[in-house]
Amino acid sequence: MSENIKMDLQTVLCDMCTEDRKPAKKTCMKCEISMCVQHLQAHLTTPVLLQTHPLTEPMALCGNTKCSQHGKLLEYYCLDDMTCVCVSCAIEDQHRLHNMKTFSTAHKELLEKLKAEQLILQEKTDDENVSLEKWEQSEREKLGRCSVRLIEAVTKLRDISLTSVQSSVSARMVSLKTSKSSLEAAQKEKDTFSFLQMYSQVQQDVEKAKAVDLSKGLEPGSHRDKLVEEMRQNGEKMVKQASQLWGSLLTLVDPEHHQELVPTGSDTIFEPQSLGPGMSLSTDNRKVFHSQWMKFCSSCLFLIKSTLPVPDFKRWVISISKDCDWTIGVCDDTYATSMKDGNVYGLRCQVTTGFCPTGCGWAESNSHHVFPGSSWRWPRVSSF
Repeated sequence: MSENIKMDLQTVLCDMCTEDRKPAKKTCMKCEISMCVQHLQAHLTTPVLLQTHPLTEPMALCGNTKCSQHGKLLEYYCLDDMTCVCVSCAIEDQHRLHNMKTFSTAHKELLEKLKAEQLILQEKTDDENVSLEKWEQSEREKLGRCSVRLIEAVTKLRDISLTSVQSSVSARMVSLKTSKSSLEAAQKEKDTFSFLQMYSQVQQDVEKAKAVDLSKGLEPGSHRDKLVEEMRQNGEKMVKQASQLWGSLLTLVDPEHHQELVPTGSDTIFEPQSLGPGMSLSTDNRKVFHSQWMKFCSSCLFLIKSTLPVPDFKRWVISISKDCDWTIGVCDDTYATSMKDGNVYGLRCQVTTGFCPTGCGWAESNSHHVFPGSSWRWPRVSSF
């Protein structure tokens, strides 16, 4: 089996010139000599030599052109194991059932493969750059909507998160850059043996680059755990005013492990169409209350709306007290107007069932409503 062949970076001279040694044109692997144009003619004009003596670009031979196991000339390249082998390796030993190629054929095919993979990686790099640009634009718009009261807390959290995301992306982009350099170096290598010897490492670099996935975030480790914990501590200080920003940034830094952290907004409120006896709204119109002494409450309609000129939420979450039975209904605007026509889709939960007191779903703005069961405290609404 072959090992790495040490190449002389200086000009290789003809071994057959006796006095004024001229630069070699080719090296005969079987004769283990390098020849200038004049002395090469015998190998090019003699049919037997032309067929049985493989010629390569000029190279300084260091005794590693023969198989260490069989002592025979390395003449073939095993595509399965990505190594040079002799004829005995190819027909007798572990390589006999492998995909074998001559040096020239392997060089040509593998070079084409590298070019194709380089194109794929270039497209992947371009796509990731576009995604990062879109993410940056989206996050800047979100940050721009934050109130003045959150500037100090948001700035601190933003700096931590953006720095961490940038470090994470930079670390993962190293594989792409490394593979690009390896591909370029391999394609510039003219010597067949040198190319084949370095191909295995190039292929490893390419596979690592192809496995890069920016959506997975930071790899497990103390750095990620420390970062997430620091963001949690800072997020708790501003969760009442900026829970949407906090959840969004945690998801960006470590999306694989924080997809369930739901960022919420403060722009959605209850707009009561009718209030039953003993019912009231909080000052921010985000909580509905019902007096405990009321044993039963008839169904009442509450429209969830946005305080923004152009509502942008599509998903909503309603949290209900654990000490009550409740029913949530979803209807369209037609029913909200007349309360006669239209379908109503409801979800009921009783405390004894042990259901989690949270209802959530997807709906357009101004199209989802809450219908009460018997309770003393009503839902808090949030959207994102």
